[in-house]
Amino acid sequence: MDKIVIEGGHSLHGEIPISGAKNAALPLMCAGLLTDQTFTLNHVPDLRDIHSLNALLESLGATVSYTDHVFKLDASNITNTTADYELVRKMRASILVLGPLLARYGQAKVSLPGGCAIGTRPVDLHLSGLEALGAKITLEDGYIHAQAPKGGLKGGEVHFAKISVGATENIMMAASLAQGTSVLTNAAREPEIIDLGECLIAMGAKINGLGTDTITIEGVDHLNGVTHDVVADRIEAGTYMIAAAMAGGHVTLTQARADHLHTLITPMRRAGIDIDTDDTTITITRDPNKTICAVDVMTEPYPGFPTDLQAQMMAMLTIAEGAGMVTETIFENRFMHVPELMRMGADITIQQSSALVRGVSKLKGAEVMATDLRASVSLVLAGLVAEGTTVVNRIYHLERGYENLVQKLNACGAVLSKSK
Repeated sequence: MDKIVIEGGHSLHGEIPISGAKNAALPLMCAGLLTDQTFTLNHVPDLRDIHSLNALLESLGATVSYTDHVFKLDASNITNTTADYELVRKMRASILVLGPLLARYGQAKVSLPGGCAIGTRPVDLHLSGLEALGAKITLEDGYIHAQAPKGGLKGGEVHFAKISVGATENIMMAASLAQGTSVLTNAAREPEIIDLGECLIAMGAKINGLGTDTITIEGVDHLNGVTHDVVADRIEAGTYMIAAAMAGGHVTLTQARADHLHTLITPMRRAGIDIDTDDTTITITRDPNKTICAVDVMTEPYPGFPTDLQAQMMAMLTIAEGAGMVTETIFENRFMHVPELMRMGADITIQQSSALVRGVSKLKGAEVMATDLRASVSLVLAGLVAEGTTVVNRIYHLERGYENLVQKLNACGAVLSKSK
């Protein structure tokens, strides 16, 4: 099983290019199922999840090309509307084929999804949303069976009982080809939602309210092919911002979007980190001898602090001066990195959904185990500043969400290596 070995104690200096966002690319790839014309995405990150979804799309009969971060899809000859368990189990985002298949072909059979084990992430909001558009949904033998009414999906009112990025994406895609007008309330507002909506609009969809909690979609009969650039990955950018802050030095992130990261930039500045931004770059500066001050953060749906940066922020707080509180409100089981950080000498106390992190003078290298995507990278960040050598095992999680992590950090002076 692959692992990353990290030699701690090296400051970071240089530039890191930010990849296209995995969490935007995956729903965008599924949106290609909505048209019978050529669908092209640029700036698609080269990740395990991307390849998993490519395989799923090909299993449906689509023709897929993926070279040099350019994804091309021809879904003019879909021969299968069943998303098989063996392909879906690897990644939760696979459920995003459900809405497009149902909208365009009137039926879909999709396995209940897998992915990171970070707590219950039910698909009921996806299903109730599609039912509001007239679909008949049944669950049998671990599969979702969905059937549109005669004549196709109908516009309807969809209220999400809880904010859900995936459900918002699925219903947006389905509603784009439904007959009539759909109104989605308590919808997600993430940049990735806006990116998907802008792509659908370029394809001919009629959508209003992107970036708000109420999205109105007037269904159309047909969507066109398009060429679209995937938005920059705000979670990757935030991760490298925290890496530079922890290790110290001077790092510029290129192809980045600071306007998507206000809720990270604000507490990092309160912690004493110098951050300069413009339209496409973020520069992080910290003298390694300058103390990081403890801060409190609470995860919330966008525009709140991202749950996908919670583990990384906790890693930073382990070496901060004072005590910081990290409260997780999105997923109930997203502190699995805590015991591993404590193996490295971190002082963390968990009380229900909050973790009190008391900063220590130094972390010590250790052998640790990755449990999910963001937990994995938090251990890498801790390894950058730990005394001695840190070994992060089970890094296949990392490769689901970070493109060329080792190379990008090493180019700035870190010392990491990947081995079996």
